[in-house]
Amino acid sequence: MKIAMLARNPNLYSHQRLKEAAEARGHELDIINTLRCYMNIASRRPEIYYNGEKLPPYDAVIPRIGASVTFYGLAVLRQFEMMGVYPLNESVAIGRSRDKLRSLQILSREGLGLPVTTFAHDPKQTEEVLKLAGGAPLVIKLLEGTQGIGVVLADTDRSAKSVIEAFRGAQVNILVQEFIKEAGGTDIRALVVGGKVIAAMQRTGAEGEFRSNLHRGGSAQAVKISPEERSTAVRSAKAMGLNVCGVDMLRANHGAVVMEVNSSPGLEGVEKATGIDVAGRIIELLEKQAKPGKTRTRGRG
Repeated sequence: MKIAMLARNPNLYSHQRLKEAAEARGHELDIINTLRCYMNIASRRPEIYYNGEKLPPYDAVIPRIGASVTFYGLAVLRQFEMMGVYPLNESVAIGRSRDKLRSLQILSREGLGLPVTTFAHDPKQTEEVLKLAGGAPLVIKLLEGTQGIGVVLADTDRSAKSVIEAFRGAQVNILVQEFIKEAGGTDIRALVVGGKVIAAMQRTGAEGEFRSNLHRGGSAQAVKISPEERSTAVRSAKAMGLNVCGVDMLRANHGAVVMEVNSSPGLEGVEKATGIDVAGRIIELLEKQAKPGKTRTRGRG
């Protein structure tokens, strides 16, 4: 099988592991810089060019599109889909997951556990938004944030109001969520591949840090998750229409709540914490699923 991987940095652990796993199984995998692709959108003849040459036919494409290049990355992935190349994750599903508000709306429709979340445009509604979210402490998030960037914990209503007004003054969209204090600065990342949780780790934030992202100095260890948490992760992936994703959950007093569904989860933390060959499982999924033209989205929204 000939596989293309859309990724800006070929040297990242996740990208090298996927390449190794594919080649170990006798496949050919090319890492293609997403931003160096350009497209010819012609009737019945969709083509992609790279470094001055037309890309050859591929059986499958693995999108590892960074959050900062989502718009262009999805355009390139859609072009692969138009050419009948099987995508590990579909463009529509990735687009849903990258929009925090849209993804929460979809998960809410499916009845999945979520933190109380509010969203408004008019700065005059700040006090009503704080009240709806249950009052401080509150977590304020940029809609486009990633890796814990653009996430603020406000300890008092007064500080929450100041942060919200500052973000609004900068013309950025934000979500205001209840703070799940009982999670104690830890969360669960469940890796879903092909409708099954294949690995799970507990991430703990660095000293004095409420965000548990590994990019922010957090640590990870393997964890046994409950049947409810496993079901929540699988249902979240299905609702978003993602074949492969990391589902981030907090353990609240009333059960698991979903914080985010990541369509390009890093593999280093979870592989090292659990010892599970996640990259190999992803390539196995492609072997079973990759059929030309199989690009119809399964999710709704």
